[in-house]
Amino acid sequence: MSERWKYQIKTGGFWGIFMTVFMALFEMKEHSLQEQLVSGQFYVRMVVFLITGIFLLGYINWSAKIKERNK
Repeated sequence: MSERWKYQIKTGGFWGIFMTVFMALFEMKEHSLQEQLVSGQFYVRMVVFLITGIFLLGYINWSAKIKERNK
């Protein structure tokens, strides 16, 4: 696996997991954590956050890292 994909998975994956946990904690006022884990919406949201984090946020961070390295 290339260095770029390793970096994107590491940074985007961390962001996706962080956002999933943050949103679950934020919604604990309305639904318990157990209710959220049982619902399919939780897992759909987690997949969307992970994909967005890896492909979009990871790519943007990788591009910024390459620009900084080339200066």
